[in-house]
Amino acid sequence: MSLKCIEQRRSFGGEQCKYNHYSEVLQCDMTFSIYLPSNKENKEIPLIWWLSGLTCTDDNFSQKSGFQGLAEEHQVAVIIPDTSPRGEQVANDEAWDLGQGASFYVNATQEPWAKNYNMYTYITEELSGIASSLVPNFSGMESIMGHSMGGHGALMIGMKNVKRFRAISAFSPILSPSNVPWGIKAFTAYLGEDQESWKEWDASELVKEANIPPILITQGTADDFYPNQLDETTFLENAREHDQVVDYNKEEGYDHSYFFISTFLDEHFAFHMKHLLK
Repeated sequence: MSLKCIEQRRSFGGEQCKYNHYSEVLQCDMTFSIYLPSNKENKEIPLIWWLSGLTCTDDNFSQKSGFQGLAEEHQVAVIIPDTSPRGEQVANDEAWDLGQGASFYVNATQEPWAKNYNMYTYITEELSGIASSLVPNFSGMESIMGHSMGGHGALMIGMKNVKRFRAISAFSPILSPSNVPWGIKAFTAYLGEDQESWKEWDASELVKEANIPPILITQGTADDFYPNQLDETTFLENAREHDQVVDYNKEEGYDHSYFFISTFLDEHFAFHMKHLLK
């Protein structure tokens, strides 16, 4: 594997880095970003994963949220994958909510997507190995968070790997992709017409399983996509029925943007650190 650092910037005492590598899982070149805190006291460092939303790259969170100050304060590394495979040879769609920038973090089974769109395996296996090698004094403790489509991804990946991730949080997540337009379109394309196969990628189904990590969700009431794409009803009903620990908060007047994310990001970091340092 050839891993190349293509950007490195000092931020709040730590380093904001951007890497390029060839992914064997996705069969294309990929980029990702990672923040490494200063770790002046040479302590063990935990890792938070951030998954971005539709049309985003790894740059959106790193350049718009201002998370680096919180990561340095808490002495935690943060890795930001891209949202899909990329390149001229990678299948794409003219619509912004399917194809490149819109992987939904699943492993596709349908053509023409199956060759490259294996983001679940990329994140949980290939990129995980790279991340652990980049974080100095990595403690082995991880949690995961995300926004919108990335909120779906964080919940889905976190609940499918309950022994690995200590906590899950999400901003404006797609909680029931099998029942909303964005998810139905993507799941039909990537996974096929059999809706039974969708369940293993749907947070509202996965929340029925036992022993999932604690979950924090923040949703703005002025979000243009709420509730049509982001309805919480089924997810919360299933969580309550199965006694899962979910803290779901509606914030009056906030939208879907990074103004919203940056406002409540400190609460999410505090939530993650509470569980990462146990």
